[in-house]
Amino acid sequence: MNKPPIRTHFTLGLVGPPFGLKGFVKVKPLSGETAHFSRLKTATLRKDGKEQTGEIAEIITQGDTLLIRFLGVETPEAASLLKGAEIVAGREFAAPLGEGEFYIEDLKGLEVTGQNGETLGHIIEIVEGGGGFLAEVLLVLGGAKLIPFRKEFFGDINFDLGKIELLEFCVLD
Repeated sequence: MNKPPIRTHFTLGLVGPPFGLKGFVKVKPLSGETAHFSRLKTATLRKDGKEQTGEIAEIITQGDTLLIRFLGVETPEAASLLKGAEIVAGREFAAPLGEGEFYIEDLKGLEVTGQNGETLGHIIEIVEGGGGFLAEVLLVLGGAKLIPFRKEFFGDINFDLGKIELLEFCVLD
């Protein structure tokens, strides 16, 4: 398989309920960090399969709470219509990565190989489970399997080759 494409846009946060009387919404940053939001001037709002571009009028950080007001949204009633939307922006606006970190989005499309290098499948999704993240692997033998995305199950990740190693004792039956 060819190397998976680099994702150019990420979901940075989720719009929550209105805050105050001026049209602000609470935003839950998916990275847990808020500083990278300060550079946003516009963002795509994705909700119910529809997308619209929102120009950001104001951003306020209050401790761990992130408040955003979009241009043209000036009342709590208008802000409530945005609740549940994803805030999508370019990769350059994503939270910065530390040493050994990666974006979950970059795992999607990776070829899953056994320890002998044989192709077992491809990661098609990363989902959050009760005990952490799960990699949904579409198997070359058919079907799909959810595998805990933990070091006990997955070994080396080679983003340059677009591959991730599944450890030997992880059974795909």
